[in-house]
Amino acid sequence: MANIVKLDPKSTNHCFGCGAANPAGMKLAFELDLDARRARGSFVLGPNYAGGGGFAHGGIIAVVLDEAMGKISRLKDESAVTAEMNIEYQKPVPIGKPILVEGWQEGEKGRNRFRVAEIRDPEGNLLARGKGRFVIVQQAHFTEAQANQTNS
Repeated sequence: MANIVKLDPKSTNHCFGCGAANPAGMKLAFELDLDARRARGSFVLGPNYAGGGGFAHGGIIAVVLDEAMGKISRLKDESAVTAEMNIEYQKPVPIGKPILVEGWQEGEKGRNRFRVAEIRDPEGNLLARGKGRFVIVQQAHFTEAQANQTNS
């Protein structure tokens, strides 16, 4: 049996992608497969996330991929921020239909974590792929940034 941890949106988190405290946010929930070392999510994007042609907006696709890659930090109890991300848009991502996202880590060097995430339809067709470089930061990084934001 797989060792799965559910990552539900937290009521105190204002993150646009995965926080429950953001009224305009996506509130994405994931499962972390501790054995396979992967983050997975299954979503149906609503019409408020549409771009041209009635398909998912490219920025929304980027959010979903970024969130899947970011969740990999939980495997080592690390805090990381996205430093770079490249997205390959393969096929239109539908609105109102199920999509599956999966993220994993391909390597690391020092504080850098190199990750990949893919969005597929239920039939397994690749719709989008993201590759990112994440940088490990101390928790103080977030505390200081929040303090500076409230003092501005």
